[in-house]
Amino acid sequence: MRHVIALDVGGTGMKAALVGEDGTLLHEARRPTGRDRGPEAVVATILGFAADLRDHGIREYGEPAAAAGVAVPGIVDDTAGIAVYAANLGWRDVPLRALVSERLGGIPVALGHDVRTGGLAEGRIGAGNGADRFFFLPLGTGIAGAIGIDGRIEAGAHGYAGEIGHIVVRPGGPLCGCGQRGCLETLASASAVSRAWAAASEDPDADAADCAKAVESGDPRALAVWREAIDALADGLVTGLTLLDPRVLIIGGGLAEAGDTLFGPLRAAVEERITFQKLPLIVPAALGDTAGCLGAGLLAWDLLSVEVTA
Repeated sequence: MRHVIALDVGGTGMKAALVGEDGTLLHEARRPTGRDRGPEAVVATILGFAADLRDHGIREYGEPAAAAGVAVPGIVDDTAGIAVYAANLGWRDVPLRALVSERLGGIPVALGHDVRTGGLAEGRIGAGNGADRFFFLPLGTGIAGAIGIDGRIEAGAHGYAGEIGHIVVRPGGPLCGCGQRGCLETLASASAVSRAWAAASEDPDADAADCAKAVESGDPRALAVWREAIDALADGLVTGLTLLDPRVLIIGGGLAEAGDTLFGPLRAAVEERITFQKLPLIVPAALGDTAGCLGAGLLAWDLLSVEVTA
């Protein structure tokens, strides 16, 4: 059975699958990334995991994978196949595409940015299925974005397109890791809400999920924290809508798990702010933490499709 390898590399864990031509997940597996052992060990773990997946495919389906797709965090040069930089993995300029291809016997390998790869899956087979223009926005530890146009993801001239988390929405606000102050992700990411709620509730262990529960129970402190995050998020989104004019806005990540507690007031806040812009459909992501892995599989099949066309 013809299949490809899909790998989604995270800061602490890796998700992988063998994916059939129709998108079926034939086999799924997870492993720790092992970043505590250093960047070289992380690369070795990725290569070992890929080789084990290849062996599994040979045993179960009678042939090796036809291609592989790998999604990684940080700065990615997907054209050159280089993992340029990832703070949470400690690597710089890793020729990951070439290394994985060599380990897998020279098969074609696609390397992609984790958020853009997840956005590809959400756009084609998830919440944005059928939309010609969409914007995928996961609200997690930080905030990034993926711009979807006609079934592909726009990476930009230098691979930085979609970084809406670093739009300044509160000039002079909290210091961001990028060096600016008042970036969207310092105010509206899941980690930002966790920090704000931990301070407001005087519970150092409180997080964004706890804040959402307190909002649902009517806690005025939680309502204030939640409103500040939603106002900042709506301001950032309106900037994004003005520039991109998407048909569908897909919100994912940990904060989206709050459901209507987030989406109800967020839709209202965005609608209040727009003037001439068209309000897009604002929907929750559909694929959860499998989006990156599914997207890596799509990248691999796209490679083979291009080869056939050529």
